[in-house]
Amino acid sequence: MRILHTSDWHIGRSFHGHSTLDALRGVLEALVAQVAERDVDLVIVAGDVFDSATPAARAYTLLTDALRGLADAGATVVVTSGNHDSAARLGFQSGLLRDGVHVITDPAAIGAPVTVHDEHGPVHVYGIPYLEPVLLRGAWPGVRTQADVLAHAMDLVRTDAAARGARSIAVAHCFAAGVEPTPHLERDIQQGGLDIVPLSTFDGVDYMALGHIHGRQRLSPRVRYAGAPLHYSFDEGHKPRGSWLVELGADGLGDVEWLPLPVPRALTTLTATLDELLTDERFATHVDDWVRAEYTDPLPQRDPMRRLLARFPFCAEVRHAPVATRIDDARTYAERVRSARNDAELVDAFLSHVREGEGASIREAELVGELLEQRARVEATA
Repeated sequence: MRILHTSDWHIGRSFHGHSTLDALRGVLEALVAQVAERDVDLVIVAGDVFDSATPAARAYTLLTDALRGLADAGATVVVTSGNHDSAARLGFQSGLLRDGVHVITDPAAIGAPVTVHDEHGPVHVYGIPYLEPVLLRGAWPGVRTQADVLAHAMDLVRTDAAARGARSIAVAHCFAAGVEPTPHLERDIQQGGLDIVPLSTFDGVDYMALGHIHGRQRLSPRVRYAGAPLHYSFDEGHKPRGSWLVELGADGLGDVEWLPLPVPRALTTLTATLDELLTDERFATHVDDWVRAEYTDPLPQRDPMRRLLARFPFCAEVRHAPVATRIDDARTYAERVRSARNDAELVDAFLSHVREGEGASIREAELVGELLEQRARVEATA
């Protein structure tokens, strides 16, 4: 049996104010083509299908088209909800879908698998939607953390799988021990580290398909994150996009292969002075990339985004990242002011304080001198 493991589609998420729907549509169409070309039997989408609990109408259209494409390619599809999804809204759509597409959002369904068959017999697929501990304490006494609810859910899975006596797969959306998150990207579902799920929690199944982390990660041969199919942050621009193609043989897990997906537009961080970014030919190859520009001039420059957009039409972020650092002479600003011997030195002390140690330039000092001299003449004739 061939299983394609994907997750974290985040339909409807924006990228620095730009819609990603069209780009994601193209990537998901490529994924559907891979399912058809590789004769995939089962597609798993491990949570965070939508980016918001209240997705726009176009987001629903994109999801419907993608699920229809996967089903038409001959695959059974199992989708679970993540922490970004509204389980109620995502679950409502499940009743409208065709046979072979299963959307699992109800914790009560964890012990009732979706069963698919190959020449070696059945494979039971246990979908575990994102579990909020505070909402489950009444039904599952004693659970307080993500680790608790995942442990309870996997106990339900193992109990049912043992009774059925066949190969099994489980799907969950959580933060597992040993993973490397993307800073400021994945929504935090930890509480001071207490909600990290131990790897041993996932024992007892042939393959564990995880979602939540946006980069692919292999925690063990049978426990993996597929990551998101599209880049949603410059900090993850170096991470490959794709999905895991998992083969189950008669005795369980076989080969696991990474299937890359196309990147609609590369993400690039360029670092140089603003003048170099605007003129240097070494940056010419990036004019069609999503660009994060970090200009290293000592002082902030005027209107850098407008100027950079003239060269890089897809410049999405500009940062002032001066190479020089503040020179600290251990004096407070008040002490610098008191030590100024004249108005010119007072202005220089102020500029040095607000510009990370960068005092007046030669030209600025000349202008300050001219203004102070003009003021002196006015006061003398008053």
